[in-house]
Amino acid sequence: MELNMRLESNAAIQIQKPIEDVFEGIVNPEKMTKYFISESSGRLESGKEVIWKFPEFEDKFPVKEIKIENNSSISFVWDLETVVIITLEKLPDDSTIVRVNENGKELNEDNLSWALENSGGWANFLACMKAYLEYGIQLRKGAFEFMRKR
Repeated sequence: MELNMRLESNAAIQIQKPIEDVFEGIVNPEKMTKYFISESSGRLESGKEVIWKFPEFEDKFPVKEIKIENNSSISFVWDLETVVIITLEKLPDDSTIVRVNENGKELNEDNLSWALENSGGWANFLACMKAYLEYGIQLRKGAFEFMRKR
């Protein structure tokens, strides 16, 4: 019997903001550019495709197959081998748990490295989002300048 194992990258955080604010912080490019991306061609909406640019990279990244469930989940494809699923859970104290799962790559040495890097990347995304949504702090600003191609 051959196992067809798929890798996953996971991260989660609790944000002390209502679920509606957190959801808007993810789908609205004006907010996302404060903590994650430098540019977006538009708002994340079901069935739409947008292009993201990051401040430290020259490349632009198409975000496809977007599926939105208002105040509940956001999913998209930006790597043809994986799907990103962001889920939101409202807590009784009006805070929100945000979980990110990116999955689909086959288990091999290169993809194992990918899973470890992306888990850290999504944890960084969540920490930056928390800092911005709760305190207006832009943690990502200047954080990855060393990664720019010279």
